[in-house]
Amino acid sequence: MREKKNLLEKLRNGHSLSFWQLLFLTVQLSIPAIMAQISSIIMQYIDASMLGHLGSNESAAVGLMSSSTWLLGGLCSAASVGFTIQVAHFIGAKEEKKARNILRQGLIIAMIFSCIILLLGVLVHKGLPIWLGGEKEVVKDASLYFLIYCLSLPVIQMNFLASGMLQCSGNMKIPSLLHVLMCTLDVCFNLIFIFPTRSIEIFSHPIIIPGAGLGVAGAAIGTAFAELVTTGFMLYFLLARSPMLHIRKEEKLKFSKQQLLTAVRMAAPVGFEQIVMCGAQIMSTRIVSPLGMTAVAANAFSVTAESLCYMPGYGISSAAVTLIGQSIGAKRHDVMKKLSWLTVGLGIAVMASSGILLYFFAPWMIGILSPDKEIQRLGVKILRIEAFAEPMYGASIVASGVFRGAGDTFVPSCMNFFSMWLIRLPLAFFLSKEMGLVGVWLAMCIELCVRGILFLIRLCGKRWYRFLSKS
Repeated sequence: MREKKNLLEKLRNGHSLSFWQLLFLTVQLSIPAIMAQISSIIMQYIDASMLGHLGSNESAAVGLMSSSTWLLGGLCSAASVGFTIQVAHFIGAKEEKKARNILRQGLIIAMIFSCIILLLGVLVHKGLPIWLGGEKEVVKDASLYFLIYCLSLPVIQMNFLASGMLQCSGNMKIPSLLHVLMCTLDVCFNLIFIFPTRSIEIFSHPIIIPGAGLGVAGAAIGTAFAELVTTGFMLYFLLARSPMLHIRKEEKLKFSKQQLLTAVRMAAPVGFEQIVMCGAQIMSTRIVSPLGMTAVAANAFSVTAESLCYMPGYGISSAAVTLIGQSIGAKRHDVMKKLSWLTVGLGIAVMASSGILLYFFAPWMIGILSPDKEIQRLGVKILRIEAFAEPMYGASIVASGVFRGAGDTFVPSCMNFFSMWLIRLPLAFFLSKEMGLVGVWLAMCIELCVRGILFLIRLCGKRWYRFLSKS
């Protein structure tokens, strides 16, 4: 931890750093972020696994709404981006007072934004599962699950903002540990809310485990409570304990029109990207829904299983945002270019390795989530197709983090729009007619490879940091 602090300080202070020091710093920042990302996916794994053992209808209800919950969560994440990037830049420039003022503005604006999204979600929660093509058996559970998720959005928003601020200040450890705590709490709360009261035997002694027996709704409530507890701790470490960002009583909040406009300029393309990406996922759900309950469940479980493989890429991407953002704030443009390729190369290598693991461990990963043999058979087949896309997927994920750290969010969002809507969805539609769910995932594999190539081409150019001459 001390070594990481020293290297970040050297970066901000203009000291020369060797390749190995930059690599060490990248790995040190990435590992906690990777653990945080993996723990969040394990939460989804836990929910899916527990509900999978209740029945296929319960699994399908959650799977039907997963793309919609990702959309709303993604919008909350986007609302934080414009503020966290500016915090990284100001910290890199050693203007910590401005960073704290950005933090205060972000807390207020992000909370207002999440409440607006909450209201929109509540308005559509009844009709959305029907529009998505859900069957009668799952519509009621799907609607209730989505409603509970919407009600927890302000908590989710504060979690995104607080963890993002801590990470941009260079503190990856606390968010990582707290996300692991959230994962543990999710297990505990789910056991209480999903299943009814039951008796189990441990060393021949019966033990009564209390339960509410709420099923799908219990999974949403359990996750919401885990988020609430974790967010409380996250805000405490940010607002009271962070050396750089903790609130000072003598500092008054000042709304800055320029900073707010900059936040909107950075966040709007990311929000658009989330709408594009998750909107495409929703359309994919519409393509998958007519293929039957088995395909819907296998698709949902496989998405969850694959997430474990690409979460390391998002962890490295988080580190890239911090490193690139602080490099730019410190005007270390030479180091910024080295770090951009170093982080992307590391992301490709790590996700190539995870793709190999995905291919060979696919039966085990899908087997944990569902005891249904037909779901397992179909899930293994599509996961092994997706394994070939992981390296280029890693390139796009980490390159996106590099561009965000530099404040370049518009063009990458347009690239994602082109890739998802003009390549993946048309391919998925046509291939599903002949190949079913396998065709949908083959289209996904092709699109992710194309997307990775597009992001690497942009990284090779200079346009993504053209504004640096003005900074």
